[in-house]
Amino acid sequence: MAMTMTSVCARGSCRFPFFPSPPLQLSIAKCINSSNNRWRMKMGNLDFHPNRFSLNARYSQAQDLFTSRLQDSIANFPRLVEDIVQTSINTGPRGALRLFQGLQAFVGVGSEWLADVSRSTRSSTEIPTQLQLGLLSPLYLRRLFERMGATYIKLGQFIASAPTLFPSEYVEEFQNCFDRAPAVPFQEIEAILREELGRPIDSVFEYVDPAPIASASIAQVHAARLKGSQEDVVIKVLKPGIEDVLMADLNFVYIVARLLEFLNPELSRASLVGIVNDIRESMLEEVDFNKEAVNIQSFKRYLEAMGLTRQATAPNVYQHCSTRRILTMERLYGVPLTDLDSISSLVSSPETTLITALNVWFGSLLACETFHADVHAGNLWLLRDGRIGFLDFGIVGRISPKTWAAMEVFLASIATEEYESMASALVEMGATNKDVDARAFARDLEKIFSSIQELDSEIVVATAQNENTNAAAVSANIVVDERQMNALFLDVIRVSESYGLRFPREFALLMKQLLYFDRYTRLLAPNLNMLRDQRISIVSNRRNNYRENIL
Repeated sequence: MAMTMTSVCARGSCRFPFFPSPPLQLSIAKCINSSNNRWRMKMGNLDFHPNRFSLNARYSQAQDLFTSRLQDSIANFPRLVEDIVQTSINTGPRGALRLFQGLQAFVGVGSEWLADVSRSTRSSTEIPTQLQLGLLSPLYLRRLFERMGATYIKLGQFIASAPTLFPSEYVEEFQNCFDRAPAVPFQEIEAILREELGRPIDSVFEYVDPAPIASASIAQVHAARLKGSQEDVVIKVLKPGIEDVLMADLNFVYIVARLLEFLNPELSRASLVGIVNDIRESMLEEVDFNKEAVNIQSFKRYLEAMGLTRQATAPNVYQHCSTRRILTMERLYGVPLTDLDSISSLVSSPETTLITALNVWFGSLLACETFHADVHAGNLWLLRDGRIGFLDFGIVGRISPKTWAAMEVFLASIATEEYESMASALVEMGATNKDVDARAFARDLEKIFSSIQELDSEIVVATAQNENTNAAAVSANIVVDERQMNALFLDVIRVSESYGLRFPREFALLMKQLLYFDRYTRLLAPNLNMLRDQRISIVSNRRNNYRENIL
């Protein structure tokens, strides 16, 4: 799901007609040379061959273009050098270490590539395209990113979720770039806690469980209990050294992008540096837990203002034991929205639970500064008290009024299968520099969306027998081919780009969440159409209602 970075390249040469200046009073006549049957142009006593003149004109234009670009490069060179020097200073000695680690990763993946080439040449006379591209191919680049560690794994995940910015082959391959990371020894976690708290750990927490609940590339989560109040909490701890690694890697990527744009100005049209800055900003926000705490508090204010606290919640943040590197939150107990058996034991109507989750999330799109942009099953729970729990606000999105207005029409068009309205909405949302044939675009979209119902999904039901009571416990889960879901979204992106459209990143974030909800619907409410059901509210006036309630 996913956004393809497209750079628009002009192929062939542009020919501009030659118009003589009016004051020259040229007398131009046509004559035919019988020996070579070529047209000639006469001006006074001078003869001109049109082909030769056209060649000279094109050469002159190319020379002017080269001169203009050279002047721009000379003018921009001091700024480029200053930018690179300043970025290098900010990176410091950690850059040298990461360069050495990068060379190790490069040699490792390079060895894999050479071994694969050797096997391929023994079995076939033709080397596959994947191998011809070397380490720049999607497969080997993904392997290189995984060897490079946390930053590049996160970068791979960004590529996988941004099909409007990156080529589809890379988006599809980086779906395999999973965030698997070994746990950091608890002694190192303790050291970070002592440093961040500024006092002994046991003066704040009754205990901290040494075994982590989860370990990702940038953070590790431990269960704990507060001293005094005895409240159960979870502590999200930034892994040691991850900030240095992240800063060094992102600065390196930025320098490469700046150099590429300087050497090839055409890349500036694709906003290469802008894309890198977007990635850098997104990833640096994720390692600043103060910002995640702000996101959580903003969501909770939205719930309170809209009177939704009995329907949904997010964990409380304990500010007195939270910093930029540690985030202490209320521990919520519940089950993922994919655990049908447990959900059925907690509520009488799983469908009503899903409708509540949809209404709360759709409302947050309009009424919050940010919306939760990662509602996979690990982050969206049904709690023991029947409320919906929204967890982990490290990844959020921001939607502009223009994008949302077009998105509303787009969603309504999906529900009513009005593909011309859908095409118009996408044209309004996307950036383009050419006229779009809306009717042809609509026909292509209809072909894509007709395949949604054909997505393969199956409900897997497991039955377990209790040996003591002979009672049978039934659990169900939904299995949907992740690649198939992503392929559907990529089809929308591909056909849109064929009409010259490029979408903002928030469009991909929104679509990804809708695909998550589509999977929950197939499991919890298979007869529900989330875009047509009257119990689900997607209306623009919620933002105004929210503002009135908080003022």
